[in-house]
Amino acid sequence: MSADPVSTDLAPARQESAVPGLSVERAERLLPPFLAGEVRAVARALSWVERGDPAGAELLKRLRPSTGKARVVGLTGSPGSGKSTLSDALIGAWREAGVSVAVVAVDPTSPYSGGAILGDRIRMLRWYQDHGVFIRSMATRGHLGGLAAATLRVVALLDAAGYQRVLIETVGVGQSEVDVAEAADSTVVVLTPGQGDAVQALKAGIMEIGDVFCVNKADLPGADRVRREVRAALELAPSLAGAWRPPIVSTVASTGQGVADLVERLDRHHAHISQSGELGAARRRRVRAEVLAALATTLRGALERRQEQAIDEILSGRSTPAEIVARLWNERS
Repeated sequence: MSADPVSTDLAPARQESAVPGLSVERAERLLPPFLAGEVRAVARALSWVERGDPAGAELLKRLRPSTGKARVVGLTGSPGSGKSTLSDALIGAWREAGVSVAVVAVDPTSPYSGGAILGDRIRMLRWYQDHGVFIRSMATRGHLGGLAAATLRVVALLDAAGYQRVLIETVGVGQSEVDVAEAADSTVVVLTPGQGDAVQALKAGIMEIGDVFCVNKADLPGADRVRREVRAALELAPSLAGAWRPPIVSTVASTGQGVADLVERLDRHHAHISQSGELGAARRRRVRAEVLAALATTLRGALERRQEQAIDEILSGRSTPAEIVARLWNERS
């Protein structure tokens, strides 16, 4: 297993996907090399599910019973908080412990190509030849929460491929970052001094989704103030007996300082949710989020095909947004 190659020989798959009835056959053909961990097979499977190819859905259907072994960690925070550098440092810590890692790096969407703009595969290029690391950049494709509808299906595939850690690094778009909590077993909220992050976190309600709070760039002035404000906010939250109390970890991701502590806190959180039964609930929540994301994508696609007509009807008073949605739903039923 290794980093996602730039080319995955997709042209034949596109031609085959246009032929009715071949989805099952194509999925059966890809299944053995996928289970063997062949990089091209994993990359092709991810491409299938990302673009909605029926063969990808068939493959994931067959693999779904073998999911649930990977630990899924979400990494979220404002742009500029150093999430990509921290992701790179976490990969290093996990690889040193002999743990295989897959990273889903969610990037902003290009308004022209629809693809990922930043391309975290370039940032984490040093892992390209490490067979225990697989990195995939994905575009948000206009999804407001920072997670594309296909992201959860990609996470499930990487779990089935045998990666022990699946790290979701979000795009960093402020208040809508809470979506990642639905996708992850453990969520790390990354804050940094000098950007008003603590105040922003309080306003956004992001305090409720953090299982671990990470004050990155802790060598900068103001780091102590961020820690104090986050600690004060956490103390105000109601606490049930036996509930997890989110710790605050200080890191300097560029040097690796504090990363071992972050990994340890994530291990503790995983042990806690495993013992309390919350882990099973988290994984059911992830599948529920996947269903809702698929539903939203389907309805959005139906609307885009006739959006001008729908807008005209609403502006003229002939219809309402709720009636338009009901009509689109009934037409697809």
